[in-house]
Amino acid sequence: MEYVTLGKTGLKVSRVGLGGIPIQRIDAEAAKKLLDAVEAAGINYIDSARGYSVSEELIGQAIEGRRDKFVLATKTMSRDKEGMARDIETSLKNFRTDYIDLYQVHNPNLKQLEQVCAPGGALEALLEAREAGKIGHIGLTAHGPEVFERALELDWVETVMFPYNIVETQGAELMERAKARNVGFINMKSLAGGAIEDAKLAIRFAAANPNVSVVLPGMYAPEEVAENVAAAADSSPLTVEELERVEAMRQTLGSSFCRRCGYCAPCTAGIDIPNQFVFHGYLSRYGLADWAKARYGALSAHASDCVECGACEGRCPYQLPIREMLKKIAADFGF
Repeated sequence: MEYVTLGKTGLKVSRVGLGGIPIQRIDAEAAKKLLDAVEAAGINYIDSARGYSVSEELIGQAIEGRRDKFVLATKTMSRDKEGMARDIETSLKNFRTDYIDLYQVHNPNLKQLEQVCAPGGALEALLEAREAGKIGHIGLTAHGPEVFERALELDWVETVMFPYNIVETQGAELMERAKARNVGFINMKSLAGGAIEDAKLAIRFAAANPNVSVVLPGMYAPEEVAENVAAAADSSPLTVEELERVEAMRQTLGSSFCRRCGYCAPCTAGIDIPNQFVFHGYLSRYGLADWAKARYGALSAHASDCVECGACEGRCPYQLPIREMLKKIAADFGF
């Protein structure tokens, strides 16, 4: 296993980390076996979130007695000080530890990021928790490049987690800027939320980028750990055949894959279009139907609210048939 320094945090982390979303699909015994495989493979970076239902708890049970073997990261969508302070305490309890290495502001939009930084915002709780030794470092996760770009202007942001994969390369230039600013880049969605079936090629592609600190595929079975570690360890250049397969995937997925760039906004009906696709991916590809339905249901507007004005399609740089895609989402979720 290769280890790198995670930007200005100074943390020494494995090049491959464990993404904690799929852990929701297994029980405590299976989670223990998974973390055994993770430790044996040399993976020390583990990521979860308050929003991933039982993920933090299962990880906490599985690493009890060997906490010092891992760099723990988690995140929350709380935007105010009170909510953030409460969530930090909950995460500490779930992980069965007295400190968390990296706590992240989870996927804020620009307006919410302003709230986080304002008086009484979540940043105050994060800074106080860091001062008290409850957390070690502070990061941010994003799906839109405008938030990624803004994060690089904030001196408290030590890491950024952002999608990067064969299909989604919209953050490539910002990744270079993050590297120049010594901000650690954590690569989420390396398999495009499961849309890319060739996991080995997808992970090799992500790991080949020197601006990526940690490749973070979601895993829930020991055999996945071995496969993903082996893929990341293969540092040979992509072959002509592999590059051809990369291009074929882009062509295939390009007509039906949302890059979450946000150019489709604003929606006439108030639909957060990128998030419709995110939660539909969890429903159709992750096998997390109940969790996906709960997250989708919490949105203020849903795919079924589309009035088919087509304004979003005129703004989409990838010419996606958004109206038809929303109809599919509404049918699959039932509303």
